[in-house]
Amino acid sequence: MPVWNMSKSGFKELYEKIPGDKPSFEYVWKLTGGNPFILSQLHGIGWNIDIIVNTLIEEKNLTPIFVTKWRKWLEEAVKDPDTLWDPDTPEELNNELTSRNLIVYFLRDRDLALWIDEPPSEKDLELGIGKHVAWQTPLHREAVKKALEIYK
Repeated sequence: MPVWNMSKSGFKELYEKIPGDKPSFEYVWKLTGGNPFILSQLHGIGWNIDIIVNTLIEEKNLTPIFVTKWRKWLEEAVKDPDTLWDPDTPEELNNELTSRNLIVYFLRDRDLALWIDEPPSEKDLELGIGKHVAWQTPLHREAVKKALEIYK
């Protein structure tokens, strides 16, 4: 059974255990989508989002060639990941995004019995979650968005 990022209530409990000054919970939730690893990274670098985004661009190999080749689809996918579900989207792109761990493709039904903890929302564009496709975290989407801007 798949597990999604942490539920909002569980993530809040973890967030509240972090000592020191930190951004508001809602702000952190909208950056991480409940991903505890991203939360720990953000805390470890003093909440500097730019460092995480730039690291993701590098780690996910979002090169000028990749961005130029897939620009049209990536621009749409940062707005709504379900555009990648469209039959006209090249399978090669979806395979690349999945293998680079940028998206989850083919989200299963949101029936609670099919998920550990809570399933993702049916659709939450603010967090980058579609009915069938989702960004791993909102910061993964932000990395693609920034790469699109850098490599114009």
